[in-house]
Amino acid sequence: MPQLLLEIFSEEIPARMQQGAARDLERMASERLKAAGLTWEALNAFAGPRRLTLVIDGLPAATPDRNEEVKGPKTSAPAQALEGFLRKTGLTQDQLVERDGIWFAEISSKGRQTTEVFAEAVDQIVRSFPWPKSMRWGVGTLRWVRPIKRIIALFDGAVVPFEIDGIQSGDVTEGHRFLGSGKPFAVKDFADYRAKLEKEYVLLDVADRKLRILDGAKAACAARGLVLVDDDGLLDEVAGLAEWPTPILGDMDPQFLSLPPEVVRLSMKVHQKYFAVRDPSKDGLAPNFLVVANIEATDGGKALSAGNSRVLSARLNDARFFWDEDQKVGFDAWNDKLTGVTFHAKLGALSERVDRIAALAREIAPLVGADAAQAEQAARLSKADLASGMVSEFPELQGIMGGYYARLAGYPDAVADAVRDHYKPQGPGDSVPTAPVTVAVAIAEKLDTLVGFFAIDEKPTGSRDPYALRRAALGVIRLVLENGARLKLRDLLPDIWRVYFEQAWVRSNPQSALGRAEQRRFYAELDIAAQQEDIERFAQLSRSEGRLEGWYETSEALLAFFADRLTVLLRDQGQRHDLVAAVFALGDDDLVRIVRRVEALAAFLATDDGANLLAGYKRASNILKAEEKKGPLPQGAVATGLANQPAEETALAFAAAAAATAVDAALETEDFAAAMTALAALRGPVDAFFTAVMVNSDVAEERDNRLKLLGQVRGVMGRVADFGQIAG
Repeated sequence: MPQLLLEIFSEEIPARMQQGAARDLERMASERLKAAGLTWEALNAFAGPRRLTLVIDGLPAATPDRNEEVKGPKTSAPAQALEGFLRKTGLTQDQLVERDGIWFAEISSKGRQTTEVFAEAVDQIVRSFPWPKSMRWGVGTLRWVRPIKRIIALFDGAVVPFEIDGIQSGDVTEGHRFLGSGKPFAVKDFADYRAKLEKEYVLLDVADRKLRILDGAKAACAARGLVLVDDDGLLDEVAGLAEWPTPILGDMDPQFLSLPPEVVRLSMKVHQKYFAVRDPSKDGLAPNFLVVANIEATDGGKALSAGNSRVLSARLNDARFFWDEDQKVGFDAWNDKLTGVTFHAKLGALSERVDRIAALAREIAPLVGADAAQAEQAARLSKADLASGMVSEFPELQGIMGGYYARLAGYPDAVADAVRDHYKPQGPGDSVPTAPVTVAVAIAEKLDTLVGFFAIDEKPTGSRDPYALRRAALGVIRLVLENGARLKLRDLLPDIWRVYFEQAWVRSNPQSALGRAEQRRFYAELDIAAQQEDIERFAQLSRSEGRLEGWYETSEALLAFFADRLTVLLRDQGQRHDLVAAVFALGDDDLVRIVRRVEALAAFLATDDGANLLAGYKRASNILKAEEKKGPLPQGAVATGLANQPAEETALAFAAAAAATAVDAALETEDFAAAMTALAALRGPVDAFFTAVMVNSDVAEERDNRLKLLGQVRGVMGRVADFGQIAG
């Protein structure tokens, strides 16, 4: 079947936009061709520095004929409804078909030539293409990322004729700007197009460009006994900058290796798009760099290397200036600057955020085995480097530079490490800190973010999460779980609220005679959960600024948010979401304990005993729910030894009592596997009871006793999880 080839040739497309553009081109073409009724065997899009390309194999020569039945209004509908339907279909009333009191229109249409459909689709795609930024040029009205020069449009080897804003389609394109012949050339199909581009020093596929970069870079490094420092993000970027990428190894002044390696690498990457290089026989970086040129130099790249070395030296001299000047300033001056930096208009200055994190880190420290004084000290230093010269130049180094400066200033290693790593983990692929002081500060930093933005009602909605709150919650969860930290979130939240309330008081009452230290002592004595009226009265003082209303509801919403994030994490690890819901329903907020319960519950339900007991629970629960609708369920102890009492009823009563004792003992020691084993002992008695005993006996005493027994069984199982939330 015929092949379709499209190339949109333009001036240089920014590297960061290329792969998104390829995906958009593929999506938009698929949508429009499918809407026309076309099918194909394969569709691929390619993006490079100066061209977007689309190739579709296996297209038919024309779209199929269509016979479509469209449902209309009822025959009894108002005349206006029928008139609207006739306008929509282009038919008259005598052409409609009436069936079961409803009008139907039968619409037939002849197929169209694929070339006609394709020409219209390209015009629509080009005019509505979703570039992040676009421009107009000349006197035309067309917008594109850069001025379009040529368009190739071929179907089965023949040109598909159309014109877009004065640009006529054809079969001609151009090769590399410098290495190519400089002459436009015609192509016949995709294979011919790709082969001729390569002869003209253009690699069409980004995967081929990446492979050429990596092979050339590793070879250049190996020749000098060096190793390339991998950087996938930089590789993606430079593969979009060169049509014929040529790696060249250069030398830099060794004196710059006295700078932190992160500074050297980032300066290379951000400003120059260079790869760093290391010597495998030594620690740290080598005094070299690797640049990817877009030409093959006749001198082997010596002149290019020397020129790039001079530019890199200038950049690194700037970095060294920031490094030296920052060490003259120090943390006290930086922290003073934070008082004038707004964290958020409704959440105060960065200095206030530091106060909150420090107070919370001190509370968390004993719970994770950290020194409270060091945790508070690290928290007070954690945001200072945001005011440093180096982080102002390289925001990506926040935290990292603070760690270096803290070590140089003589702070303990545990404090410096916490300053460096307190942002971690920043994503699902990031490592989780294990040092206790770091864990305390990292959890405090993320909890402060979550509480603050939930308090001002900036919760994530749908795909919108501008403050990365989902990432922060997942970070807290991973820090807790991977370090086995026994934190109860519900107990921690009041500590955060106290500091927020105190800061709100200071902002609202700057002339208050009640000093800051006295306020802290006063509010520390309040038990927020028990004295909600006092807190609500205090919160009233800040309501004029729209802060911190409904703290209790906000806390519950935040706990639910954590439950949702934990559910997502465990689901990604293979756990069922309904099991997480069944455990969360118990009201526990110890994440480590919750996960252990879920794991034990999953293992239990995978057994025959677990599956059958779940079925028995649901049967018992359904009976109890039905009886609850009629009135209150009977209360009190289950009787045994009643006249004519079936042995199965007695056996279940004793089994339920024994299970309750065993479950309570197991839960007390958090031996959840033992708790599940205790529940498994109920499986046989429950099965036998439902087989031999009729719950709704005509004898009221028997009926009440059996309902009490089912309630006891439900209660025992409910101590382990809410089995009613489990599917099955």
